[in-house]
Amino acid sequence: MTEETSPPPTPPTSGRGDSAVTLAVIIGAHGVAGEVRLKSFADGLANYRSFNGGKLTLKSLRAGNNGAIARFAEIADRNAAEAMRGTELSVPRSELPALDDGEYYHADLIGLPVVDDTGVAIGQVVAIENFGAGDVIEIERPPSENGKGGKRFMVPMRAEAVPEWNAERLVVAAGYVEGA
Repeated sequence: MTEETSPPPTPPTSGRGDSAVTLAVIIGAHGVAGEVRLKSFADGLANYRSFNGGKLTLKSLRAGNNGAIARFAEIADRNAAEAMRGTELSVPRSELPALDDGEYYHADLIGLPVVDDTGVAIGQVVAIENFGAGDVIEIERPPSENGKGGKRFMVPMRAEAVPEWNAERLVVAAGYVEGA
């Protein structure tokens, strides 16, 4: 029983090189001295000092009522902070901590080709959601012959649904493939 609900094994580090991984986004200014409010997508944001290829240097980070409050060396006042609204804060994939067994970074899965357990191509991972009971992989089928976008379906990220994945592809058990 435990085997059925356990996550698939952790794949090796993505074969896509050292791509940028977004850890947070600036959602607005805080105060008049150039601080910004952040929506964080990762724990341990304070462990990083340089973002966006060295363009932003984190000076301080603290909890706020609506996310984190950060100060960057390059943002001097409220006007500059407001201008940064919507800016994603990213680091190279190589700076992320090593993963434990059963863990993965969403960035490593998004964009992977998806096949069923017989090796037939069924689509590509386009998103990963979590509605409270664990991650759910959203897969988009290739566009239809009439040129319209491919249909999307979701699969739980559990061992019985996703028996394996690696840096090259993600495998979905046939019983979880919509329309199969």
